[in-house]
Amino acid sequence: MSKVAKKKKVCKAAAQVKEVVQNTQLQVAMHFPCPIYLIERPDFLAVVNEVSDESLAEHHKDAELNEIYPVKMSGNYFADPRLQDFTQFVGATAWYILNEQGYAMSDKVVQFTEMWTQEHHKHSAMDQHTHGYGSQIVGFYFLEVPQDASRVVFHDPRVGKAMIDLPETDMNQATIASKMINFEAKPGLMIFANAWLAHSFTRHASDKPIKFVHFNLAVQMAQNVFNPMPAAEVV
Repeated sequence: MSKVAKKKKVCKAAAQVKEVVQNTQLQVAMHFPCPIYLIERPDFLAVVNEVSDESLAEHHKDAELNEIYPVKMSGNYFADPRLQDFTQFVGATAWYILNEQGYAMSDKVVQFTEMWTQEHHKHSAMDQHTHGYGSQIVGFYFLEVPQDASRVVFHDPRVGKAMIDLPETDMNQATIASKMINFEAKPGLMIFANAWLAHSFTRHASDKPIKFVHFNLAVQMAQNVFNPMPAAEVV
């Protein structure tokens, strides 16, 4: 085929595409979403910081910061009675999210399996991962967020898309082509997501640490169902 013939063929194809775009209204069915839920609750900061700091201090007595992994982690404290209002809110929200997503939750309760503080110092980060072993909802509650802090990142879970992906026009824009989405943290911000949605944290660039609560919740059958939205239980 000559260059002239090729050029005509390309022009004809472009004209056909233009005609389709102009004259055809495509119906788009958006399914299999990956929702991420955000809410600001600064009213919990005082009490959660208190419990968090106590637990961090207990687990890091005279411990030096690791140069390779400059992060401190507390123990689990979801059973602390001072956090009753906080844990009830987190648990009820997790239950509501699953129920609104279409899961049969009327005879089920959510249970905390983990709730602990992570304090990441300069150059620390968190690798991409998911939480299994029964977790259904994961989340974060940010306590201290300095300038140039890490950002929480959620990754596209579709393996098929990753295998045949194309370059994005602009990686700074959130589009259907995006491979990951990041959120800027702030004190009092709470984030929920399904446990199958992988997350990570970018490298922390500040001289001051970023501190946040990480929590995981599982689901099990309720023994006695009297309330259509059971409160969170502690395991």
